[in-house]
Amino acid sequence: MSFDEDDNVVLHDEHSEFDGETGTITQTMESMFGDVTYTISFEDGQETGVPEDALEEADEDDDADEDEE
Repeated sequence: MSFDEDDNVVLHDEHSEFDGETGTITQTMESMFGDVTYTISFEDGQETGVPEDALEEADEDDDADEDEE
């Protein structure tokens, strides 16, 4: 599955300070090998060079679920 700019996604990267957070894709970049990486904007910053397999499509009600935990 590929993502487009302005899509809301959840980042899954245990090495990132934004792991598990929902952000918005602000840029997509394709390498010369055909791999796509993304820049994700979060409330407190951004993460660049994110591979597609580290992203999950965000549900519209993800923010409500976080408050209940």
